Amino acid sequence: MKILLMGRKQVAANLLEWSLKKGHEVVGVLTDSHFEGSPTAKIARINNIKIYSLEDIYKLLKNKEIEFDLAISVLYWRKIAEPLISYPKFGVINLHPAPLPAYKGCAGYNIAILNKLKKWSITAHYVNQSIDEGRIIKEFEFSIDFENETALSLESKSQLHIDTLYRDIIDLVSRHGLLDSKENKGGQYISRVQMEEMKEIKEDDDIDTKIRAFWFPPYLGAYMCKNGKKYTLINDKILNELSSDNVTSLLANKVDKKN
Repeated sequence: MKILLMGRKQVAANLLEWSLKKGHEVVGVLTDSHFEGSPTAKIARINNIKIYSLEDIYKLLKNKEIEFDLAISVLYWRKIAEPLISYPKFGVINLHPAPLPAYKGCAGYNIAILNKLKKWSITAHYVNQSIDEGRIIKEFEFSIDFENETALSLESKSQLHIDTLYRDIIDLVSRHGLLDSKENKGGQYISRVQMEEMKEIKEDDDIDTKIRAFWFPPYLGAYMCKNGKKYTLINDKILNELSSDNVTSLLANKVDKKN
């Protein structure tokens, strides 16, 4: 099966390697090749796989200069449009890091923590003209610890399951082609602008929960404003998790002084 793989993070690089080992022909990769040290671009170059921009793909399709059976997005960050959506005979599939149809767009990990959910899901769905609106193929549900989870830790946990879901989807498409799917109606869509607005700490907020919900360095986390400037907040728990094994934690020092 000929695959066009779209993705930028380490999980996409790992799945690119897996796809090649399984004997699939990856005709190209859409990734962040302009960033130094891009893991997916590195694996593509090692295996002599061409790296494209989305505009490259549109041009190649228009000129009938590329062929593939399936396009699959592993946390690809750009909106996909025609002629790509309708081209592959097995469709364009996106692995969305949140339950559908409930949580569309951005801020899924943040909402999971803010709403103190005990379960989370990742979803495979077909891509259509609207963001995260395509028909749902399969979900993978797992437990989360909302009392201790951060956006960063939930992303890490979710990527392990994205790895599993990708392998399942590739296997299913290889055997069956187009897959059964169900409607994807309703739910909540949050834009990137709305997500950034959610980070500001308000008077009635549960501050510790909000800090964890938006802890995703190096990006701005939950913040307070002072004299027109934004300041990311951190709590003791995260601060101690950041301490290396060779550095005594601040909390430990406090305990020692009391004793």
